[in-house]
Amino acid sequence: MESRNNIDGALPLTSLNHISVMCQSVEKSLDFYQNVLGFYPVRRPGSLNFDGAWLFNYGIGIHLLKSHDHENLPKKREINPKDNHISFQCESMFLVENRLKELDIPYVKCRVEEGSVFVDQLFFHDPDGFMIEICNCDNIPVIPLVIGEPVPMVCKRVTYAKTQQQQKQPASYDFLPKAVHVAEEPQIHCA
Repeated sequence: MESRNNIDGALPLTSLNHISVMCQSVEKSLDFYQNVLGFYPVRRPGSLNFDGAWLFNYGIGIHLLKSHDHENLPKKREINPKDNHISFQCESMFLVENRLKELDIPYVKCRVEEGSVFVDQLFFHDPDGFMIEICNCDNIPVIPLVIGEPVPMVCKRVTYAKTQQQQKQPASYDFLPKAVHVAEEPQIHCA
C-alpha cells in the first residue's frame, strides 16, 4: 500500500531519528539521560569537531550539544505541561513516579480524560530545563479523523483498525471513545 505521504506529496519520511538538546554540561546531561531515562551512549562520528555526546534507546537518539553561550540557553522555568517537550511511553507510572521521588526530581502529575479513557502523565526537566513527559498514552487509541484514511504506523493502538482494513471490512470504532476534535482540548487535571 502506498503511504499517505507519497500521495499528498509530503516528504518521504520513515521515522523520527533523534532530537538534539543544547546543554551546559555534557557530563551532567549524560548522567541524566543514562541514569534517569535509560539511554546508552553511542559512538559519534569523529568528524564532529564540537563537544557533545550521542545516546540511543527506545528507537530514538538523543544528541547532546555543548552550548558555549549559556546566557542564551532557555532558563529552567516552572513545569508547564503545555510547553515544548518530548514524551516517552512507560510500562508503570507507579514505578516511574516512585523513581522520580527517590531521585528528588521535581515533577508535575497530570491526567487527561477522554470519555472513559484516562492517560496519566508526569512532566519534569532535564538538567538544562528541557521538559520530559512520561505517560501511559497508549491508553488512547490513534484514530484517523477521516474514517478510511490509512494510519501510517504500527502500534498496538491501531491493531484493530488495521485488521479491519486488511479484511476489507468497514472498521467499527464504536467500542472506542470518540476522538478529540482538533479545535477542542481534552480535560487535563494537573497536581
